[in-house]
Amino acid sequence: MKINPKTGIDKLVFGMLQKDVEEVYGKPDKTSTDEDGNRILQYNKQKIRLTFYKDEDFRLGYLITSNPEVLLFDKKIIGRPIAQVQKELETAGWAKWEKEEFDTLENFFNEANWTILQAEFDEVVKVEIGAIINDKDEFEWKFKK
Repeated sequence: MKINPKTGIDKLVFGMLQKDVEEVYGKPDKTSTDEDGNRILQYNKQKIRLTFYKDEDFRLGYLITSNPEVLLFDKKIIGRPIAQVQKELETAGWAKWEKEEFDTLENFFNEANWTILQAEFDEVVKVEIGAIINDKDEFEWKFKK
């Protein structure tokens, strides 16, 4: 599985509808709704969670994965030291990170690419990416059907 910055992960592209995703991965292992009415799909085999935004006609807008095979710029990132991953990403222009701490977890957020690297015990355990919001405060949907 490859992270495509600002676009999605693997064959999942921001702006897809649930039916588009199911054409790729089939029915989800779990479906739920969050407190904002957004639809959440979970695929266990891929270790990925998808959020479809209610206010955006249920388009795919957020992805979370802990898949150890996920690649960013052709390198695995899950299970690797956060400092090492950030140093590598710096060469790709991802230099600015905002850090938040929650108990044993640390979130490193890169706003330009709407990416969060979550680390625990100094290793990346999860990656979150979201659809980009432009200067007009609108989502930049990448999916074209």
